[in-house]
Amino acid sequence: MTETELVRRASNGDEAAMHALYRRYAPRVYAVVRRLAGDDAMADDWAQEAWIRAFRALPRFRGDSAFSTWLHRVAVNSALQGRRKSNRHDTRETDLPSVLPGGTSDPTMLRISLERALERLPDGMRKVLVLHDVEGFTHEEIGEMLGVAAGTSKSQLFKARAKMRELLRPLKDRERVRAYVASDA
Repeated sequence: MTETELVRRASNGDEAAMHALYRRYAPRVYAVVRRLAGDDAMADDWAQEAWIRAFRALPRFRGDSAFSTWLHRVAVNSALQGRRKSNRHDTRETDLPSVLPGGTSDPTMLRISLERALERLPDGMRKVLVLHDVEGFTHEEIGEMLGVAAGTSKSQLFKARAKMRELLRPLKDRERVRAYVASDA
């Protein structure tokens, strides 16, 4: 069944079509909100909320863009709304290690180090970095989504990249030492 047919049937309340859309796009929706959440539990909640919003709004989906593009926007907006709610109601901070683990070229460890560094960024920097560098939005689009000027988005991205370099420097330094020691052997 084509995506168009699935969307049409799901917007008319066909549960099988809804399940098919969910199975097809759930990993992508989760990935988007996870990057913005910085936390698995929050990402689970926000992804669920994104699907609820998407299915409620589905009858209003005009098809001006691909369904996947529309759903991506719903997921991003849902995550941003979740972040705003979280900021208003949650004042807890998470203690993270001062030194990132790793020092390896193992892709899994590198990914973990990147995720931990991303979690340590201030919210504004993390949002802009994810939306621009990971999701590919322009500064104008990011400004519209976050309610800031495009110049603010550019500034936040510059600061976020600098902070990520700072956070990941211990990882790079350990790699350099290991390469040096290995060349001495």
